[in-house]
Amino acid sequence: MNAFERDFFTDPDLMLDPAPYYAALRERDPVVREPHRGVFMVSGIEEVLALYADYDSFSAIVAPLGPFVQLPKPHAGESITDMIERRRDEIPMGDMLPTFDPPRHTRHRALLNKLLTPNRLKQNEQFMWTLANQLIDEFADRDETEFCESYSGPFTLLTIADLLGVPVEDHETLRGWLQSDGGRAMSGDTAGNADGPQVLLRLYPYFTRYVEERRASPRDDVLTQLATVRFADGELPEVLDVVRIAVFLFAAGQETTARVLTTGMRILAERPALADELRDNPDTIPNFIEECLRFESPIKGSYRLAVRDTQLAGVNIPRGSIVMAMNGAANRDVRVFEDADRFDPKRSNARRNITFGHGEHFCPGASLARAESRISFQQLLSRLDDLKLVDPDALSYVPSFLFRGLNDLPLRFRHRS
Repeated sequence: MNAFERDFFTDPDLMLDPAPYYAALRERDPVVREPHRGVFMVSGIEEVLALYADYDSFSAIVAPLGPFVQLPKPHAGESITDMIERRRDEIPMGDMLPTFDPPRHTRHRALLNKLLTPNRLKQNEQFMWTLANQLIDEFADRDETEFCESYSGPFTLLTIADLLGVPVEDHETLRGWLQSDGGRAMSGDTAGNADGPQVLLRLYPYFTRYVEERRASPRDDVLTQLATVRFADGELPEVLDVVRIAVFLFAAGQETTARVLTTGMRILAERPALADELRDNPDTIPNFIEECLRFESPIKGSYRLAVRDTQLAGVNIPRGSIVMAMNGAANRDVRVFEDADRFDPKRSNARRNITFGHGEHFCPGASLARAESRISFQQLLSRLDDLKLVDPDALSYVPSFLFRGLNDLPLRFRHRS
């Protein structure tokens, strides 16, 4: 059976490896309607960018879950846009930033931008260098480790904890929650659920307490900045609005960056000559990271809802249709990337990948993720040598239509003196 004839959202083989589906799409048009759920699949970079930029025709209300969202029906004569705003609290994840549309999204995104200032990111980067060495210290004297649990999971979680000013004495608590969830803050499953495990559920009351305490008794710290951040018009947000921003950062930042780190380490273990080259030329690490982002996009895509009859790349899209911006497929668009199914760490245009999205919903943590990856690979390569996969045949990927990443990565290595 041709890969396109299989259900992208539930086929177990495609959830583990979407590459055959991406290849099947390349044989068709950049916008095509799949036969199982009627979702319009957008696989070309230019078409995905156009979709992300058209806020008048497409709503992000279904962004995380796509065809698995059960939307309320509009009243007679009511627009879909008005229905969304009237019944947002009934829609799964409708209170989270990724599902907001302008101007609501613009207003709440501005809160996040006030927290991710250049000065704060610089301070956070100093923390990353120290954290990377501390985590490597914990396993460097052994000759084997499970990378997700020992490094990529805790590194990305604790980096965001520091960014938001979580007290150092609480870091081990967060790490314990992460370990109890198998090293991930958020995962999608075969049923289309993405209701983050216990680490996310526990963060809500945790940050609610932080925000309420800092509002009652402000201090000279980052948590107070988080608690007292205001909208552009000077209005103080509800406590829950601030908490949602914090939890969103944890969910989006920890999951995706941890997967990029794990992907990169697998590639380095499979290509010892490449590991040596990056070790000797650390200034080439950023382009290696971009190629990891392109080749194995940690987020397969995002979804939009057509709020009116429209067209995309000449294809008619009826009002009420679900459309998938396939970031993973677009990152292998042969019109942009030569020999797109080949991993090339020296690819000159690797940074043209759209892993972090585009436009209003461009990932606010993109620069953070790139810094985390750069620092991690530089430190890991400087301290570990002879990277090898413990059992290449045993590696497995998360069965998800949302995420692309390994379940775990057991590695063997030699500690560099």
